[in-house]
Amino acid sequence: MNVSVEYLGDKKFKANTTKSSYILDCKEITPVEYFATSIIGCTGIDLVMMAENDGYEVNNYSVKAEIERTDSVPMKFAFMHIIFEFDGEFDTTKAKRYIGASLESYCTTVNSIRDSVKVSYTIIQNGEMIAEKEELISMSVPLEDGFG
Repeated sequence: MNVSVEYLGDKKFKANTTKSSYILDCKEITPVEYFATSIIGCTGIDLVMMAENDGYEVNNYSVKAEIERTDSVPMKFAFMHIIFEFDGEFDTTKAKRYIGASLESYCTTVNSIRDSVKVSYTIIQNGEMIAEKEELISMSVPLEDGFG
């Protein structure tokens, strides 16, 4: 992957990827806000793709994040709670697996921060809360798998 950013003046930047380009207007949205929305956007793409691969459609999808930052510079993310809300004609087990697979394995952005940020999530499917404030385990913590 290759990306670049060019300063256009007036706190605007042109972001370039190998596929496209777009304008970052830092007077309107800060780079930290772009970063946060990228994190939760990544999981949305995973959910939709996994459901589609199984022959399901995701409707009325929204995801939001509640983020706490440290008080001292560089004011890193300390905690992120992600709230997924969507409709889909698949069972709750599949819904939890789709979200879990994204958060634990596939979503590059979440997995890039999870060793330094406490991440939790809530899932609301078809208006019903099916997971509430579940926590991700940091990948820096060795897991006991019972195999010695």
